Amino acid sequence: MKNISTSPIHSLKYICILILLTFALCPSVYSSPKAMNKQDFTVKGFHIDLRCEVMTMPALKNFAKELAGFGINTIIMEWEGSFPYDKHATISNKYAYTREEVKSFITYCTSLGIDVIPLQNCFSHSEYILRHDRYTHLREDRKEVSQVCPLKINECKPIFTEIFKDMAELHPSRYFHIGCDETYLLGSCKACAEKVQKEGKSKLFVDYVKAMCEIVKSMGKQPVLWADIILKYPEALNELPKDIIYVDWNYGWDRNHFGNLDNLFNAGVTFWGAPSIRSHPDNIYLTQWEKHFNNQKTFIPYARQVGYQGMVMTSWSTSGTYGFSYDTGWEVIEMFPVRYVYPLSGFRILVAAYGESLKNNTPIDPQTFVVKYGQERFGFTPQESEILWQALKAPQETVIRGKDPKGKSVQEMKTDAIAVQRQLSALQPKKNNTEFEHLRLMNDIRVQYLSFKEIENRYQSDRFERGSARTFLKELEPLIREAKMLDKRFLTLNKGFLHDEEIAEINRTRNEKLYTVYETLNRIVN
Repeated sequence: MKNISTSPIHSLKYICILILLTFALCPSVYSSPKAMNKQDFTVKGFHIDLRCEVMTMPALKNFAKELAGFGINTIIMEWEGSFPYDKHATISNKYAYTREEVKSFITYCTSLGIDVIPLQNCFSHSEYILRHDRYTHLREDRKEVSQVCPLKINECKPIFTEIFKDMAELHPSRYFHIGCDETYLLGSCKACAEKVQKEGKSKLFVDYVKAMCEIVKSMGKQPVLWADIILKYPEALNELPKDIIYVDWNYGWDRNHFGNLDNLFNAGVTFWGAPSIRSHPDNIYLTQWEKHFNNQKTFIPYARQVGYQGMVMTSWSTSGTYGFSYDTGWEVIEMFPVRYVYPLSGFRILVAAYGESLKNNTPIDPQTFVVKYGQERFGFTPQESEILWQALKAPQETVIRGKDPKGKSVQEMKTDAIAVQRQLSALQPKKNNTEFEHLRLMNDIRVQYLSFKEIENRYQSDRFERGSARTFLKELEPLIREAKMLDKRFLTLNKGFLHDEEIAEINRTRNEKLYTVYETLNRIVN
């Protein structure tokens, strides 16, 4: 063995080497005060959004059972109008459950080891409340009915005290989620604008949220809210209760997308993270599968490394923005979601990936996971499962005036979708056929949609004249026939998961523009 010099210079040298090795071997994930905390998540949650696509109670219970099998111990329920409100029954919609059904669901979840946390919006995303005449006096804007005016604390407190208590009565969870994300209308009304000039937008936000948190705490609950706005206005943090749990929703962007996270880390707040399996720009015609897999691959390990105490997978049934039918005086007759997303029934593969991500400290590898899933779930060979992965990773983008955001033409997009269609058609699952049929249907809907958008792009150009209507009509006729077949498939696959009336509504919305153009052309020709 060689002798090691003990001179001061050599000692310093070896100390430096040890320090460098330490930094080299320690993982560096977004420098933060909690970067080396690798503890498991206490809350392993899933968010169920019932703003649109209200699941039947049997489907809801079956889904909860499946979540429990994936290791989920928490569900955040965004009931919205599907909740059977008592004193504020005006808010409940035509798909609302009974109070007995909600109780039975929560009891069932408890038996599965799942805590059900209610999410009750009280600030932004409150269209389902503010649309009603009973609550118009709370609006920030007469026409844009999504947000409560934060200066109307005195009017809001008694109303939301009753609503919160009603919700809490059926939810024994220690947590209560109050939303408060995307408060885009802050400072819109005249009175709010004056306060902004004097005290800033953050004061508008914090004063109102503090009042809502006081209601939650008076019920013995711990408030939970989305983190995007407090990240934008970190100077307001000290005015809010110290025990708030902030949910950092990140669907694949930079960690500081909403604001510098270190501002909150340094204040010692409690974070839960929230990736997504359905989010913008997903709609009924497209799903960005690879983006959602990669979201799990990157964000969940990051959140674990920096010490987030919980993880909640979000799954949005709609964009959260709406169009409205009004009468005189901006009376809301009806509201319509700007976009539907394919129902949760078609996304088991992403839910399973989430369960796998929660079990392991290492990042999930999407390709490896899908290939294994294809073999175990559908009975595919490794080669067939690889084809499934290639189909899921194929790019899917929105269509804007005949092109995607990167400039690819709708014709090229259609060619890509047809290639995926052929891949999926060639695969013959040996088990769980219904689940696989959802994947086929989703892509077939996209092919039909892109076929229509290709025709529509010419219809909306200077190439369209009255004399060419018959040619366009003939091109649309096979798409009309296909739309009816897709409607039947959608009904067959989702019957019992959603209400029949909802299924019909989604089909009608999906085809509305196609039928409108067809009927217009038919009028010209005949």
